[in-house]
Amino acid sequence: MLTVGDKYPSLKLPVQQGISALPNGETIDTGDTGGKWKVVFFWPKDFTFICPTEIIGYGELKNDFADRDAVLIGASTDTDFVHFAWRKSDERLANCDFPWIADNKKELANALGIVAEDAGVAYRATFIIDPHNVIQHVTVNGLNQGATRPRRSACSTRSRRMSCAPAIGTRVKRF
Repeated sequence: MLTVGDKYPSLKLPVQQGISALPNGETIDTGDTGGKWKVVFFWPKDFTFICPTEIIGYGELKNDFADRDAVLIGASTDTDFVHFAWRKSDERLANCDFPWIADNKKELANALGIVAEDAGVAYRATFIIDPHNVIQHVTVNGLNQGATRPRRSACSTRSRRMSCAPAIGTRVKRF
């Protein structure tokens, strides 16, 4: 698994954002930082009962990250069409206006080393990447651990820069 100090993989992958139109081949370059920090988080599968809490929690922090010169990006191993359908089916997810990587070939998840081989999906994971595309923080949870919901209090406001943790901490109990 890639960790702090490693270069974040540079791949061109399908991405989905919004609900105004069906996916039409849009992509994201995971190596392009645009001079900003990136907060990239993975969830195992769309249409599950735990993952919306996590995604919505991150979505609520999107502007806080932007204030710290960071962009928020979500990802799972589902397709862009599955992402679109899930957003269309849940207004709370539709309001999460940030890109969702469709890593259905598991290119990024494998490069990061976060694929749960038995399940064939990505672990819940969060990576904070600096403007030089170097990983500065990693958190990975097992599939049976439930989601990690971000919280505002762990975001540093010092110098309008990202400072360590992306506000990880509030655990969501899995039933």
